[in-house]
Amino acid sequence: MSTPSRFPPPAAGAFAWLLNLATWLLARSLNMPEPLVHDTGFFVFAHVQAVENSVGRTLCPIRLWRRLRSWFR
Repeated sequence: MSTPSRFPPPAAGAFAWLLNLATWLLARSLNMPEPLVHDTGFFVFAHVQAVENSVGRTLCPIRLWRRLRSWFR
């Protein structure tokens, strides 16, 4: 029986470190505070997700098929 490790796996730590580094580098290049860059990323993600959902609903094959059938009736 093995005892659980108190340290996170190296990959998880490396990913978090790379994410922090990328945020820091982007903040430095844009001359903005890091928290603002982080929150802006969440804001942009939420808007992109909303657009993708609305486009996905509009371009649903079943809806398109129904609309096409209604045009030719």
